[in-house]
Amino acid sequence: MNKIASITLLFVLPLFAAAQKKTFTFNQIFRGEYPSIFKQLPEVDGWADDDHYIELRDDGRGNNSYLSVDALTGKAVPHVNPDIKDEEAPQIEGAQNITVSPDGKFAAYTRANNLYITELASNKETALTTDGSETILNGYASWIYYEEILGRSSHYKAFWWSPDSKSIAYMRFDEKDVPVFPIYFADGQHGYLETERYPKAGDKNPEVKIAIVSIADKNTVWMDFDEHRDQYFGTPQWSPANNLLVQWMNRSQDSLIVYKMKKTDGSKTPVYTEHQPTWISLDDDQRFKFLSAGKGVIIKSDKDGWENLYLYDDNGKEISKITQGNFWGTEILKTDEKNKLVYFIARQTHSGRFDVFKASFDGKKIIRLTNGNYCYDAVNVSPKGKYFTAIYSNVSTPPALGLFDAKGKLVREIGNSKTAELDEYALPVTKYVTVKSSDGNFDLPMIITYPVNFDSTKKYPVWISVYGGPNAGTVYDRWKAAGGLTQWWAQEGMIQVMMDNRSSGHFGKKGINYIFKQMGKWEIEDYMTCAKWLKSQRWVDNNKVGITGGSFGGYVTCMALTYGADVFTHGISNYPVTDWQLYDTHYTERFMRTPRENPEGYESTSVLTYVKKYRGGLRLVHGSTDDNVHMQNSIQLVDALQDADKSFELMIYPNQRHGIGSSKARHNLKETCRFIYRYMLGKELPKEFN
Repeated sequence: MNKIASITLLFVLPLFAAAQKKTFTFNQIFRGEYPSIFKQLPEVDGWADDDHYIELRDDGRGNNSYLSVDALTGKAVPHVNPDIKDEEAPQIEGAQNITVSPDGKFAAYTRANNLYITELASNKETALTTDGSETILNGYASWIYYEEILGRSSHYKAFWWSPDSKSIAYMRFDEKDVPVFPIYFADGQHGYLETERYPKAGDKNPEVKIAIVSIADKNTVWMDFDEHRDQYFGTPQWSPANNLLVQWMNRSQDSLIVYKMKKTDGSKTPVYTEHQPTWISLDDDQRFKFLSAGKGVIIKSDKDGWENLYLYDDNGKEISKITQGNFWGTEILKTDEKNKLVYFIARQTHSGRFDVFKASFDGKKIIRLTNGNYCYDAVNVSPKGKYFTAIYSNVSTPPALGLFDAKGKLVREIGNSKTAELDEYALPVTKYVTVKSSDGNFDLPMIITYPVNFDSTKKYPVWISVYGGPNAGTVYDRWKAAGGLTQWWAQEGMIQVMMDNRSSGHFGKKGINYIFKQMGKWEIEDYMTCAKWLKSQRWVDNNKVGITGGSFGGYVTCMALTYGADVFTHGISNYPVTDWQLYDTHYTERFMRTPRENPEGYESTSVLTYVKKYRGGLRLVHGSTDDNVHMQNSIQLVDALQDADKSFELMIYPNQRHGIGSSKARHNLKETCRFIYRYMLGKELPKEFN
């Protein structure tokens, strides 16, 4: 019996048992009167030593304290964490991204696009750069680097202290040739424009220089790169030996060179090179794991199709391949240099579950430390590897926090989120299933949440939530929080589905590579395959198969209602990309190359190409001042739909960025619910929503 068939047979008869249990009220779901059916798990914040983990505990009044907990007995005593500094970052007027040096003597920051330091003892401020302007940014990232390379968590910070506190590396951006995109605010009588330096696919990028400035003499040394070249730089990394490593990549993003820089003259020596026929991701903050000075570095790469670990010496010579196999989502937890071991988490035995592994540096031994059909998260390994803690769950098992020994045996359950009251409530059944792709190459994963009191002799509407971006899967075999909208729609009689396509990461780089130069084609094909399987089930109402998502998920939703109009009936698309020519250089070109290089690919993956196939049922939602996916995307789709004389819904949220927040979020939720009640459930919005 195949997996899908076995899942289906579970629901041949109505599930009467759930009918005797409580359901959640409107106030419990929407007004914060949630019943106490779950307990908060203890929060482990590292280890004091090999036998005592550190627990961060809230006293109930918003005050946090650290406790040292005996791993075996659970006995707790107060703990002073030496890694937590009592002093706060200094208050400096107008300063951005204040960062104290490792030795605690200086604070570095940017102001008005210049880089400064202040000596904390004397409060003396020194400007390290002076040419900052509207288009020259020193130590403060341009938008494209913030969003796509350095990451949103950087808060635009583009400077980095050396470990010995003697130097700062920083990036200098020249944006004068980057096209300006106007963002209109309709406030007041005349409104106003916000100008954003935003390079769209094929546009000119900012020119970037990298420098190292000495704190002692304020001397700046520029690294030996031609800033006029079409290129990208990854986040610079300081090694324990105070050597700066710079990641360089060509604009096509298929070649990576890591250089070791010389602080005295800016000269460079290549220590690592990689080339792939499609692309290499530059925004991976797990690429390097430095060992002690002189001991080398562990590098993560997907060059063999999976995310494996390699040991290199300081001069760039490969010593060994630490892991081999279909590892994905690989993240190093700790290294044990004495015993030459690395601990890491990855998905391998099941693409929807993270496990804990340890491997020897020489690659001769890889051990899976976790077992059972669970996904392991929030893993903390003790200093010498005697124990580790982890939260484990699956789609049908609420999370628990466990203490495990060096062989992965559960020693003690530290906490369990489940309470006795949980069994009093009728929670929906959730299953993890797979569907064979149309070309037969992949088993596409889905999570199906069935209605409360599910009856397989009835027909139910289906509401699908997707994201769909490259290596950004949403289907995991871990517990989904009970309550909230998932619970509400299950009680209202709607089947809820999450699904992933071949490029989601479940199938390694091989699966992701399918989208090269045609981002969107295979994604929507895979979602159509999954939706067709759903429609083949006797308990699905084929006239009510809806889909929703935001950003890339908004793009997928638009494609579903145009390209996939034969399969999907309704959709809510939130702040979607509608044509990849309208999105930024670094993200789009990574997968699509430039519009000049790949005109056919851009044409075949544009929502606008398929407007004539649209049958109806689409609701578009966009913030008027979205600075990530510009409202231009929705406007161009609206224009095409109107020209084609098509009916649709549109909701614009004034002054909202990439996402709908504040009071507008409440309105958006209500209007989303109104749409679902009307088109999926065939009901009026309940009066409680008003």
